[in-house]
Amino acid sequence: MKKLIQINTVCNTSTGKLMGDIQRKADKLGYETLSIVGRRKVFQDVPCIKIGNPASFWIHVAITTIFDRQGYGSYFMTKRIIKRLREENPDIIHLHNLHGYYLNLPLLFDYLSKEFKGKIYWTFHDCWPITGHCAHFSAVDCYKWEKGCNRCPNKMVYPVSLFLDASAKNYDDKKRMFSSLKNLTIITPSEWMAGWIRKSYLQKFPVRVIHNGINLKTFYYREPKKEIYDKYGIEPDKKILLGVAGVWSKYKGLSDFLSLSEILPEEYRIILVGLSKQQIRKLPKSVLGIERTENSDELAQLYSAAHIFINPSQEESFSLVTVEALACGTQVIVLDTSAVKELVCEQNGIVLTAHHPEDYLNAIRNLEEKGLSRETVSQTAQKYDAELYAEKVIRLYEQM
Repeated sequence: MKKLIQINTVCNTSTGKLMGDIQRKADKLGYETLSIVGRRKVFQDVPCIKIGNPASFWIHVAITTIFDRQGYGSYFMTKRIIKRLREENPDIIHLHNLHGYYLNLPLLFDYLSKEFKGKIYWTFHDCWPITGHCAHFSAVDCYKWEKGCNRCPNKMVYPVSLFLDASAKNYDDKKRMFSSLKNLTIITPSEWMAGWIRKSYLQKFPVRVIHNGINLKTFYYREPKKEIYDKYGIEPDKKILLGVAGVWSKYKGLSDFLSLSEILPEEYRIILVGLSKQQIRKLPKSVLGIERTENSDELAQLYSAAHIFINPSQEESFSLVTVEALACGTQVIVLDTSAVKELVCEQNGIVLTAHHPEDYLNAIRNLEEKGLSRETVSQTAQKYDAELYAEKVIRLYEQM
């Protein structure tokens, strides 16, 4: 019986759900499994432990905020992780997000490079592993990481550093630590992401593209219930332009929606899911804001109620929310700046090369003229099944 241990910041959000999909499939296939997370709630249906506490988290936040050293706190928490890894002695360690104020990189990679003899897989959910600071660089058009980071233009973006800029030091340290592994396979969810890895200091490692998956038994078209309209005060006669994000950070495109709202005809209504209370308070009356929901059925109803789903994010390594919308039969509008464009074709939406308000409005009208059926749109999402995703990952375990 093979033993698999996965490590990620959390069990929820998109990265946690993907980790769970892999673990549940591996369990069914006879693997012994364990997931290790730094914070928040753990899986209840599969073996999972949280190694972390508020004190360790906030000390790590302080180290990052002052010294720009994400991955250099959580010393004792990482010691606990390594102790558990030694006890379990897994055949496979699958890494996910290693940032998030819960891991000490030097400790972990010293163990992985010098002691661990099994296979290591690392899914890159963003670009943080190849930069000296940020998780997203294309939004600010910065490509210093190809040769060496310094004077980071994203220093004030997650993981925020208010004082020092250690991007050059971070870059050199990451390059040394990550390159020290001898048994690593990198997994990316898109060709876009794979292309950046092949230009980075990690280009010597094999890279495999495995598209992320969603639960197609949850995300499918259904007639939205009257309760969903009543709960959020949605006018049934409006054409809903929907946007969904886990966190509406700057690069997610909130400003695009606000600009679009200023020129939209009365027949449309913008609804944004995943906003904070503070963001909702600042919205114009023409935009309806909804806080993040973990209720997948409710979210699927909102996708199903939408006329068009718009994803104005400037950088995505994949975009699960776009696939969820497509699975619910809702046509989409996205930007051409990152991996999300790989999800869109003639049968399900439009990719924009410019994103001024008029560009969105023209794309909306073009989609209305095309008259795509929900069934046609939904069919384009069937290949992004969570079961298929997990099967491909485990097949990779067996091949390498």
